[in-house]
Amino acid sequence: MTAAARAINILLVDDDEVDVLNVRRAFARGRITNALWVAGDGIEALRMLRGGEVPAARRLILLDINMPRMNGIEFLRALRQDPALQAIPVVVLTTSNDDRDRIEAYRLNVAGYLLKPVTFVAFIELMWALDRYWTLVEMP
Repeated sequence: MTAAARAINILLVDDDEVDVLNVRRAFARGRITNALWVAGDGIEALRMLRGGEVPAARRLILLDINMPRMNGIEFLRALRQDPALQAIPVVVLTTSNDDRDRIEAYRLNVAGYLLKPVTFVAFIELMWALDRYWTLVEMP
């Protein structure tokens, strides 16, 4: 399979502009070439997914928990109830270390629950590790 055919369409759902910038910078520094879309909350993310703004093939969602309008847990509930979207893998990337959030996210079938690193170097390492992981995993 070619690199283009193995590319992942990543939707980052996060309302924090600094965190979005850090993800973009970490992608650049880690030479991660997967396409990245950004939604500021769960409502916008669902609109983008349902409207075809994010290509339907090989999608992955990086999801924050603490957001306005529709938080990450509410988004996960809506995503898992939608037959067209329910199989999309989701990795939670958040500052929430609340056990209730973690338990509920795993109950809603997330692929992982990661705390956002404090330092930018650690953020780059986390993005690089995620890239290695999703490069090795067979995604539909």
